[in-house]
This record gives sequence, structure tokens and C-alpha cells, in this order.
Amino acid sequence: MAAASQKQDTESGDQSAWHALDAEEALSRLDASTAGLDAQEVRRRLAVYGENRQRPPRRRGGLARFASQFRNLLIYLLLVAALVTAALGHWIDTAVIVAVVLINAIIGTIQEGKAESALEAIRGLLAPEATVRRSGRRESIDAAGLVPGDILILEPGAKVTADVRLFSARGLAIDESALTGESVPVSKTTDPVPAQCGLGDRHSMGFAGTLVTAGEGLGVVVATGERTQLGQVTEMLAEVETLTTPLLRHLDRLGRQLALIIVSTGALTALAGILLHGFSIVEMFMAAVGLAVAAIPEGLPAIVTITLALGVQRLASRNAIVRRLPAVETLGAVTVICSDKTGTLTRNEMTVQELLLADGLHVLRDRAAPSDGAADALARAVALCSDAAVEPAGGERGRISGDPMEVALLALAESAGVDIEAYRSAHPRLDGIPFDSGHRYMATVNADDDGHRLIVKGAPEAVVPRCDRVLTGSGTAALDEAAWHRQAEHMAARGLRLLAVAERRLDAGPADIHHGDGPEGLVLIGLVAIIDPPRDEAIAAVAACQRAGIEVKMITGDHAVTAAAIGRQLGLATDERGVTGDDLDDLDEAAFRRTARQRSVFARVSPAHKLRLVEALQADDEVVAMTGDGVNDAPALKRADVGVAMGRGGTDAARESAEIVLADDNFATIEAAVHEGRVIYDNIVKSILFILPTNAAQALLLVVAVIAGLMLPVTPVQILWVNMITAVTLALALAFEPPEDAIMARPPRRTNASLIPEGLGWRVIIVAVAMLIGTLGLFLRELAAGRDLAEARTLAVNTLVLFEVWYLFSARRLRESALNRSGFFGNRTVLIAGAVILLAQLLFTYAPPMQLLFDTRPLGLAEWFLAIAVSLPIIAVAEGHKAWQRRAGVGVPGGAGR
Repeated sequence: MAAASQKQDTESGDQSAWHALDAEEALSRLDASTAGLDAQEVRRRLAVYGENRQRPPRRRGGLARFASQFRNLLIYLLLVAALVTAALGHWIDTAVIVAVVLINAIIGTIQEGKAESALEAIRGLLAPEATVRRSGRRESIDAAGLVPGDILILEPGAKVTADVRLFSARGLAIDESALTGESVPVSKTTDPVPAQCGLGDRHSMGFAGTLVTAGEGLGVVVATGERTQLGQVTEMLAEVETLTTPLLRHLDRLGRQLALIIVSTGALTALAGILLHGFSIVEMFMAAVGLAVAAIPEGLPAIVTITLALGVQRLASRNAIVRRLPAVETLGAVTVICSDKTGTLTRNEMTVQELLLADGLHVLRDRAAPSDGAADALARAVALCSDAAVEPAGGERGRISGDPMEVALLALAESAGVDIEAYRSAHPRLDGIPFDSGHRYMATVNADDDGHRLIVKGAPEAVVPRCDRVLTGSGTAALDEAAWHRQAEHMAARGLRLLAVAERRLDAGPADIHHGDGPEGLVLIGLVAIIDPPRDEAIAAVAACQRAGIEVKMITGDHAVTAAAIGRQLGLATDERGVTGDDLDDLDEAAFRRTARQRSVFARVSPAHKLRLVEALQADDEVVAMTGDGVNDAPALKRADVGVAMGRGGTDAARESAEIVLADDNFATIEAAVHEGRVIYDNIVKSILFILPTNAAQALLLVVAVIAGLMLPVTPVQILWVNMITAVTLALALAFEPPEDAIMARPPRRTNASLIPEGLGWRVIIVAVAMLIGTLGLFLRELAAGRDLAEARTLAVNTLVLFEVWYLFSARRLRESALNRSGFFGNRTVLIAGAVILLAQLLFTYAPPMQLLFDTRPLGLAEWFLAIAVSLPIIAVAEGHKAWQRRAGVGVPGGAGR
């Protein structure tokens, strides 16, 4: 077959069906032989297919990424504020505003490009070398030089460097968890499998990026580079759109609303001043400038950034590393968590849960074997019939390494008091049959005190029929094969992985176990039930999420029955089996969305299925957090509103695609992060509800003064002082607020909910009007009493600042009363900020340089008492509105639950 037609076949839909072909047919289609290609043919194919590596993506330059950070209306407002302050000649204020904008842009630039980083990480999964057979000789080559038709040699510990169709497999097992999510290594065969089977069930294939854990095999390369299954994930990742976060959407909406209000109010105010009172255009332009300075919340981006950064620090202490600041807050809005199973919800540690012996079922407590004759015999048998090893360690016990199932068996043996190394030394292995997916058992012959001992372990359906008796406490008894099979089926239906263990004494010397139908006449010792159990803390965390109105869905590459069993233990569902990838493929779009919404356990799913599930949930207005650790999880991690990758057991591709990385790979940490996200959002909302009425009061002072034809109660430069020094410092103290009570007992907020929670918009208006009336009334009173204009303005500014100081204490609680010890003293930072602001106001009022800069005058003690008397009732105004809301039942605690 010519190289061109080979390329066409490989790139066509036929590529996905290599697993369904006989090995001989696959070799024929690729015009290859088991001896391998010659050098000339390799060069020819390399020119056709290209190197076995991923195509590098186009990257934006650093300058382009930096420039893109300014495409935000709130940033435009800040730049306008900078221009206004520069026009006024207040360069310090200009520098502060510009610094805020630049800091935000720099942070965004650093966080930009995670998709490109993920692609780089996936490329790194292709091993640098591959072992091949070419022209009948074994060679080690650069993996980039592999071509379709090459014969790849697979050995324990080697990375599979291309997609291969196996034609030889002896005890071959491959860890495919990074690609499929399968929790244990997959046994491979050379037999074809149905064309429509999922990726995790293609036992006749080896896939690029996976790891050989046991046995050996040979395979013909059928796909390289971007045509591999790994390469398809890369292409999928490049096409996935990254969503913005709810907070950024809310801030963008707030920015647009503020821009409209500021521009329209400024224009109408200037027009009213000109038409009603004959003010000059220049005067009204300056009034409009002052109004813009008053209304624009210059410090809001800094407050949001600092609040998020504080949350990042708190999460870091709880083993959650945040790569993108807004993701912290998004966790608080999460309505659905799609979690991987292995290692996140479970321990990632296969554990013996039950033993079925002749005297009945034994459920293990604390993973310790029961004190029973048959149980002791089983523990000693698995210690010998196992290839897992105990590695020396400094402590009393070494670390067990090897196949996860055998590691669990040796842990059982150790719990029964077996010194594995000493017992193996006393009973050396004389012969054996390695496990093979064809006969589905492993057998060993070991020296014993009175002869030899044959031990067999494997699948119950392969081992039990080879037995005619069963071990009991008093000897042996006749075996009821049908009864054992019924009990095995019942245990398997609960998601347990079963192994049967049997033995036979060979008094006359070792038997020939390699001919005929294999070992016969065995005595069944019992069945071992193994599972990767749920973490205790994950069970509690899932329950906490459900109480908080968050749905938890488990999406795994494991088997449907096993997934459902774990799901039941976690309290996710009562289904007997999970929804499989094949089930999802049979659904139309409407049924797919309905299944995604209604079901909680999904198994044997591909990367494309995971991505579609996330997209289907988002289409129903859900805010989705997705956890994962493998290459197969990367597209869904990137698409999710919050991607959460595993730090210890995860791949680089998953970590680079995620916003948050869990250092302990624990689902309970996600629940803690959701809690922190809600606290952060609350604190940002509190800061906004503090800033908006104070800015609105300043703007209204100018609007009312212009419309009424009055002197301005405060000057633009005094407004800048209040905004940049006072309001920002006080509002920032709210970033340190502790969580309110029952924060995880309320439902998530709606995705379309306003940044200002239901019913709290009126509080902004009421507080702003109260500040306006108090400040303007006191200003007019002073003028009427014959006070100097500068002195009256000084009193007005200090009264406005005191309004903000008192209102800060009420703003610490969104709906609950702050008139208690906790409300006044629960946040030490608020007290410090209040003291600092009062000291700053004394300098503002009495320091000669400040008097020169802001045109202020000294105030007497009577004026200070008057300012306190006028401003202090703002607490009663805000608390009165809260009390009315609580009685009327207006709004949902915490900001509009779902």
C-alpha cells in the first residue's frame, strides 16, 4: 500500500476502528510486518506523516496580552478619572489611579495563556525515546521519529509513545488513568473488540501518554502526533472557549451602569446649571468633572483584587493553590461540582473491604483481617501468590509497591500478622504462571514444610470452577459452586472487585502446571472483595455541599457498577449503575441535557463526554466546578467556570488548564474553598454597598447644589481626598470580615443575580440621601450663621467622613443586625481603619500643608460634636432598614439564593 493511501486511511474515520481489526489485518493495512520497517521506508513515511509531536500553537506576544487587559469599561472609567485628576493638576491622585490600573493589568497578563501552557504540558507527555523493532533489530530511537507501521516494544515502566494495535501481549497491563480515568491498570489482549466500544474498553490498543505497569507486548503504530487519542485531546483543548467568571460579568455590568449614570447625570446637571442659573459653560464643565470624580469608585478594582488575594492566602493554608484570582470568588457561586472519583472522592488506594469464607461474609473493620483459620490461610496464600514487593524503609514497615490489587492483598496479609519477606524466604517460589487476560488467573508453586504448595488467585469465574472443595475451620468440605457464584454476583453488583484464592498440596513434588487445562482439583480458600473506598472526609464534604444547595456529580472512567457503588456510599445516588459514555452517545441533545441535570454518576466517559456534560450544565445556567487529574480532564477543566486540578496525583496538562490546584487531592478541600468563595463574595458585596452610597452622596451634593444654584459644599479635590484616602481605606477593612453565620446553609446565588443583592439597592439610596441631607443641611446652616465658605466646607467634609465611619459598622452585616458586641468589635481591622481615618481627618483639618492643599480651616470642639450628632444616626437608618427587611422577609440571606 502506498504511503499516500496509508495517510488517507490513518486520518480517516477508519483510524478509530483499529481496535476492531485483527492484528494481521492492521499490519496489512499499514503495509507493515512484525520484523518492522526498514530505514528507507521510515524516511518516506516520516516525510508523509511528519514527526511524532504536537503542532506548536500560535501565541500572542506579551504586549498584546498586556493591551487586552484594558478592554473593560470599568478600566475606561478609571482612566477617565486619571485624566480628570491630571487636568486638575493633582498628580499624586493621578499616579494612584494609574497604579491601580497597571497592577490589575499586570496580574491579568501573568495569568493569561493557560490554554497554551496546557498544550505545552500535553506535548511533554510524549516520552523522548521509544524502543522499536526495525529491519528485525531492536533499536532505541527518539520518539519523534516514530511513524505508522513501526513496531513498538512495550516493557514495564515504559511510556507508550504512540497509538498502537497490539499483536503480542504477555501479562501486559497499562495504566491509562491519565487518558481514560480508569483507576487500575488495564489488562491488554490481542483480540479485536467491538468497533463501537469506548476508549477504556479497547483492550487491543495501547495509547500515547500511558504507562506500561506489567508484562510485555508488541504493537504496530497506527497513529502518531496529533492523530493519536492524546493529540485529539490537544485539539479539543485548543477549541474550548474559556468563560469569564460571574464576578467579572457583574463588575462589567456595574461598570456599564455607572458609566451611563455618570455621563447622563453630569450632562443633565451641567445643562440645568446653565439654563436655570446662567452658570458659565466652564463652571459647569468643572462641576461635571467634580461629579465624575465623586461618582467613579476609583478604589473598587483595588479592593476587589486585595479581597481576592486575601482569600488566596487563606486557601493556600488549606491546601488549595489559586492560579487565577477571580476563580476564588466563583467557587462561592458554584451550583454543581463535577468531581473525578479516583483519589479525589476516594483514597486512591485499593483496599480489601470484605472476605467471603466458608463460614460466611466478613466485613473488615479498620482494614484488619479477622482472626480466623481460613482468613489466616488466605492471608498467607496471597503473600506468596503475588508479585508486589515490600520495599525497605527506615521504619518498622516498608512501603508496598506494585499492582494496586496486589498491594491491597499484601496489606491484608500484613494486617493478619504475616511478615511477608520472611514468609516468602521460608517458602520460595519454584514455578509459576503469570496473570494473563486470557486465562484470568495467576498461579505459583512454593516450597512448603511438608512438600510443595500450589496457590492460584484470579477472577472467581476462572478459579472457582477449578475447585472441588472449600476450606473450613475444621478441614475441607464439598464445594457448592452455584452458591459461591451467586454470592460473587451479589458482591460484584455492589461495585466490589473480586478475586478468588485457592490452593492444593503437592505432596509428591511440583506438578506440571503449564500443560493441559491448567490447575485442577483445588481447595477454595475464599473470595477477596477489593475497592478504592471513599474518603471519610469526602463523605462529610459531599453532605455539606448538598446542604448548601450544591449538586455533586461524579464523572469517572471507571466501570458503571463500581462508580454507582461509590456514589451510593457518598450519598450521591441510589442507582444500581452509572450512566455510561455509550448511554450518552445514544441520546439526542434534549435528552442529554436532561440526563446531565438529573443523574449524578457518570462512568466510562471520554474527554468529549466530560466536556459535553459541563457545557450541558452551563446551558441550564449552572455554575460548574470541574475536578480532574488526567489529560482527559483538561478540556472540561478549561471549559468549567472553575477548573480544579489535583496537585499530587495530577498531570501537568490538568494543572495548567485549571484555575485552582489542590495540594492534597482531597474533595473536602473543595468544600472548604466553596466556603471561602462565599465569604469573599460577601465581603466584596459589603465593600460595594459601602462605597456606592458614599460616592452617591458626594455626587448628589454637587447635583443638588448646582440645581439649587448653591455654592459647592465640597470641592473636587476634597472629593478625591474622601474617595482615595477615606472610602478606600474603610472599605478595604471589610475584606477582613469573618464569615457570617450559616454561610454554607444557604443556597448558591443565581447566576443572573445582581451584584447588589435583592432589596439592598434601596439601602444604597436611603443611606446616600441621609448622608446628603445631613451634610448639605449642616453646610447651609454654617453659611447661614455667617461662617467662612472654607470653614463650612471643612465641616461638611468631616461630617461626610464621619457618616462613612459610622456606616462602616452597619455595613459589616448584610442583613443581620450589627448592634451587638460582634458587630462593633468582631473585626479588629475595622477599628484600626476607623482610628486611622480619624487621625487622617485631624491632619486634613489642622495640618498647615493639608490646609494649603485642600483649602481647609481649623474646627472648634463644638463643630466636632455637631458633626458627630448629625452623622451618628446613620447607624439607626441602616439598621432600621435591615430590621424592616427581616420583618418583611425581603430577599434571601447572602445574596439571592437559587
